[in-house]
Amino acid sequence: MADPPLHTTRVKLLTVIAEAVLEDRLIRDVKRLGARGFTRSAVTGEGSRGRRVGDVEGANVRLECLVSEEVAERILAELSASYFEHYAAVAFVEDVSVVRGEKYI
Repeated sequence: MADPPLHTTRVKLLTVIAEAVLEDRLIRDVKRLGARGFTRSAVTGEGSRGRRVGDVEGANVRLECLVSEEVAERILAELSASYFEHYAAVAFVEDVSVVRGEKYI
């Protein structure tokens, strides 16, 4: 007997990578702006503001949220207005399909 077709929902995967010192503030903002949850990772890397590794130079945090397009746009607008000019931070959005999409939008 064949398995029933898998139902997926299209959502946005919003990824924010920023200075770890911003972690609590970023989490508060993404939740306030509509994200129902997030995944957090400690990361290192190098960009236009130089390499950010270790406690001395400052670590980075990566937040990933599955959200609707509207929520992604609200979060990106807040990041643009409050973070990008003053902090080492980047954000990007991808189209993804998830199972149990009602949990995220």
